[in-house]
Amino acid sequence: MRRVFRHYAREGRDFGYQGYFEERYCRAWVEYLGGRGFADGVCTGTAAVYAGLAALRLPAGSQVGVSPITDPGTVNAILLNGLVPVLVDAMPGSYNIGPEQLSRAMSPKMRALVVVHCHGIAAPISDLVTLARAGRVAVMEDCSQAHGATWKGRQVGTFGDLAAFSTMYRKNHASGGCGGLVFTRRRRLYEQVRAAADRGKPFFRRGFDEKNPAQFLFPALNLNMDEISAAVGLANLAKLDAVNERRRQLVFRLQHNLAPRSRRFHLDSWTDADAPFFVPVHLRQGCAGAAESAGRWLARQGVPVNPQYRYLVSEWSYLRRYLRGHSRTPNARATRNGSFNLLLHENWSPNDIDFISDRLMHYEKKYLR
Repeated sequence: MRRVFRHYAREGRDFGYQGYFEERYCRAWVEYLGGRGFADGVCTGTAAVYAGLAALRLPAGSQVGVSPITDPGTVNAILLNGLVPVLVDAMPGSYNIGPEQLSRAMSPKMRALVVVHCHGIAAPISDLVTLARAGRVAVMEDCSQAHGATWKGRQVGTFGDLAAFSTMYRKNHASGGCGGLVFTRRRRLYEQVRAAADRGKPFFRRGFDEKNPAQFLFPALNLNMDEISAAVGLANLAKLDAVNERRRQLVFRLQHNLAPRSRRFHLDSWTDADAPFFVPVHLRQGCAGAAESAGRWLARQGVPVNPQYRYLVSEWSYLRRYLRGHSRTPNARATRNGSFNLLLHENWSPNDIDFISDRLMHYEKKYLR
């Protein structure tokens, strides 16, 4: 932050947005994602999804497929662009969608797809993109919970037409309280993202005067990232790989502790390709209805947990009148109902993981016999 103040003091002007630090941050983000493409910093992850969808310039009323477990910002960004959300169910036992579920949900009216890489494990994005391309469906990846995760050796966010990242606090890579990034490898889409995130300004046109709104392209809001947030994000990006590695090692230790001892609890198959954000703990068959109770008991023991993830889109009453097609998403509901989430942090110690393992085994022996 001091660097921001010193830089702009030397220049003799106030710091704002679309400046030196955002340029460096966005360039560093493009390098992190392979070195080819364009990025724009915005004020939130929701703004990243919103600006990315706006950049596609889809006709009003177009249908957009979306993952069934996600933050409201993802779905609200679809609605506020005048588009219609269509829920795609998750794969059995997963929070993420799969190709079979997408095939069932697709129709000639679907014009775009928002794929959420949930809790740090990548959805099978190459298969999803292949299906979408065959149906002429644009793809946005929502990587807000999966910074640095890979699929088949390639970074998430580089498969679709666009990708959105939230960089709010608690994320593996944060730019402060709120923040977001949009990434694309297509210059034309990048230009539209920039316009959609800054009041419709056609910055790419020769002779453009940003003080003349008569030259602006379309109605849009000010969704810009500020220079202080960009500087914080730039500093934290340098730590992302180390943060992900520490988080993976903690998850691997929990896997190692539970696998030989527990008959009831199990984790997803975490690997070195993942970027753990939170960790779903699943209960095996025969423990129906016990996940939330287990989570609440663990919380009372001092374990940082979310006893039930309330981010199942089909449950939100305000959305029901906006959804199209089949919206029950039974796979997503079953997986959510059969799990609770550990709220992972890279500064935990191995002893913290051992304490959590001990509490899980104590609960299993006492209540899940």
